[in-house]
Amino acid sequence: MLISGFNNIFALLSLAMLVFAVVALVFAATARKDAYPAADKKTKSFWLIILGVVVAVDFFLSGVLFLQIAGLVATIVFMVDVRPALRQVSGGGRRSGGSSSDGPYGPYNGGR
Repeated sequence: MLISGFNNIFALLSLAMLVFAVVALVFAATARKDAYPAADKKTKSFWLIILGVVVAVDFFLSGVLFLQIAGLVATIVFMVDVRPALRQVSGGGRRSGGSSSDGPYGPYNGGR
């Protein structure tokens, strides 16, 4: 009973890692090729190969936990470091180029 519960949790975590890697792969594939060097990141081909291998490992070798964890680290690096840099270079960030303190109705002035 306990082992089957653990297997169900592990299967859900494996599925979540696979979905996360597929989403990262789609983001990497849809970004412009010239945005990668402009953001001072590795090439688009590099990230497509890395994330493609991660998806393949998550799909076919779901029992090899250390490979899945390495792939999860690569996916997280792409999502929290590379993707925001690509969005900033590509102009896909904030609307109208406002600052980070701008709200939906204009800039926040801190109650002044």
